[in-house]
Amino acid sequence: MESPARTLSCGLAKHVEAVCRHYLSNGRRCGNYWVVGDVNNHAGRSLYVRLKGPLYGKGARGRWTDGATGEHGDLLDLIRAREGLTSFRDTLDEAKRFLRVPRAPSSVRQDRRWGECNTVVLARKIWAASNLIAGTPAEAYLRARKITADLDDAPLRYHQGLLYRDTPDSLPQRLPALVAAVTDNSGEVTGVHRTFLDPTRKDKARVSSPRRSLGAILGHGVRFGKIDEVAVVGEGIETVLSLKSAMPELPMVAALSAAHLAAWEFPCGLRRLFVACDNDAPGRTAARRLLARAEARGVDAGMVSSLCSDFNSDLRATSACTLRMRVAAVLDGIHSGLDRGDLSRFSVTTDGDSDLPYCQAHA
Repeated sequence: MESPARTLSCGLAKHVEAVCRHYLSNGRRCGNYWVVGDVNNHAGRSLYVRLKGPLYGKGARGRWTDGATGEHGDLLDLIRAREGLTSFRDTLDEAKRFLRVPRAPSSVRQDRRWGECNTVVLARKIWAASNLIAGTPAEAYLRARKITADLDDAPLRYHQGLLYRDTPDSLPQRLPALVAAVTDNSGEVTGVHRTFLDPTRKDKARVSSPRRSLGAILGHGVRFGKIDEVAVVGEGIETVLSLKSAMPELPMVAALSAAHLAAWEFPCGLRRLFVACDNDAPGRTAARRLLARAEARGVDAGMVSSLCSDFNSDLRATSACTLRMRVAAVLDGIHSGLDRGDLSRFSVTTDGDSDLPYCQAHA
């Protein structure tokens, strides 16, 4: 006989988006996930809840993880944490109360439409409809952020007018966007990341969430260069492109958020991994979780963190040459006792400010 907890957990999973909208109202849908700051419903991108999948088991809908704290669980755990409940009975009673509330027909129809909509297919259509980035406002936006990386073969395109809504119920508007292809380890496009741009300035659009993902993002990323045995993985596209501007020889991946960084899937032949984390608690926690997974797989790994909020802020405060010297020195130091073939091209010479605590190496 199925336990009452399993029955309630599956019942909540059937209405997973309604659960998220009720208990995590400051979050938003992002592809197949609901994204929010934490279990206390703060705005942000650290906690993600699966909206697709089976009702229980591996990859079940309703399963959630907070990339900043490592907390995870099912929707019963989410309700317990959100409501501050201390007893299991109170948690079950709250879940029963929620499930007794009638669901509006419009919500049911909306859930059905989402169930019928293949977001990966939609993401591929957006990618196919986007233009080459050269000479577009998307390239101008990146160059304005001091990014000098070669974009000719980058998985980046420009779309002159994608639909944007602040909330599902708000009126849509069309905005230009930088579009990035998210791919899996086989090179298949599984999603897109959109940075909505201001039509009149070389900046992000003045909207509540100018960066949005669509499709299957978890475990995948935006790849800059072919990954064989060595890779650098970071959070945002601009963070990774800043490092690519400084060290174009290294293959790099943007995982797109701290939570996704922690869950990045390793290619089969990967031997060495460098995690470039943002200088904040979610970034460092996600990087450490990825390092732990790498160690468990026998992948030699190390972490470098930015001095400012992220590596694009570092690049804009200094130069690509300075960024290269300092980060390369850290990467070289991580593996100074190993075969140096992978890093020999990053040999550095000391300059006047080389002893600044620009980056940190973590064993």
